[in-house]
Amino acid sequence: MTEKSAHIEIIDENFEFSLADLCKCCTVQAETIIEMVEEGMLSPTGESPSEWRFKGTAQRHVEITLHLQRDLRVNLPGAALALELIEENERLRHKLRIRG
Repeated sequence: MTEKSAHIEIIDENFEFSLADLCKCCTVQAETIIEMVEEGMLSPTGESPSEWRFKGTAQRHVEITLHLQRDLRVNLPGAALALELIEENERLRHKLRIRG
């Protein structure tokens, strides 16, 4: 049995994805991204899915969520909470580096 290795290519946070681009990049259906938007995990600009634009960081959020769901069987609300905690941890670590 072979194991898939996780590979997340970090995209410049100033880069913008359309819904179709994000789906293609993360190999997910649009419904997955729409559910993440509804859960508050992604915050696109634009009024409707056809107009949505996502920052480059959205790709990382989708990849982490997929990992949590696939490998740890975490539901979407649980993944949303985990993402929030991961981001808070990163903010605190960054703050500590600046002070140190």
